Amino acid sequence: MPNIEFWDIPSGYLCPPIPGRVDYIHHLADLLAGSFNQDIPRGRDIKVLDIGTGASLAYPLTGQSEYGWHFIGVDTDAVALQSAKQICQYNKLDISLRQQTTPENIFVGAIEPHDFFHLTMCNPPFHASIEHAIKGTQRKWVNLGKGPSKKLNFGGQNAELWYPGGEIKFIARMVEQSMEFADQCLWFTSLVSKKDNLQPLRRILAKARVADFQVVEMAQGQKTSRFIAWTYVQKNQRAGFAKRDQA
Repeated sequence: MPNIEFWDIPSGYLCPPIPGRVDYIHHLADLLAGSFNQDIPRGRDIKVLDIGTGASLAYPLTGQSEYGWHFIGVDTDAVALQSAKQICQYNKLDISLRQQTTPENIFVGAIEPHDFFHLTMCNPPFHASIEHAIKGTQRKWVNLGKGPSKKLNFGGQNAELWYPGGEIKFIARMVEQSMEFADQCLWFTSLVSKKDNLQPLRRILAKARVADFQVVEMAQGQKTSRFIAWTYVQKNQRAGFAKRDQA
């Protein structure tokens, strides 16, 4: 990553695989191009909210490097935010950081009255509990022929890995709160690790009466991942909506 002279994270925090993170950023750029005459918009006039930005700042660093977008990173973890702050200060990066003080909230308390975002993005916690995470690890060890083990095959803090009710409950909460900020964001998005969660999410979004909902498939080698995107802005109004906060 160019112009990054210092990067470090505390022990035990997630160090995400960058290719998959960059893939998400590139597909978001393609999504946003639909409101900019099919041209990918660049520069700090494009505002992106990263929910659960983490200690690594993976999305803001890659998104700013690739497209020059301005990011606001939000997290509940004060240690993660301090790490992110050090990365920003040392490298003189134009990335804003906010702490979510109420873990049950996602957008409430993170989006301020004067804010406008072209995109929000999130890699939600996908386990429902630590017990669920351990069971998933045991299955993976068995499939690899190494026998059962209670040792997790990944790092990360609690808030990075599990949420009561798992991924589906987290994203459902995100959709519920997105309704309150429908006029402050063009596209809300989230990664979805489990394909089986797409159908219930479609029903949840239908109840929210979104104007549009998309599932974007991504592929890295043999691994297929995806994110969902929804907006409350009608298609014929998106170009004007996307440019309303620009000089």
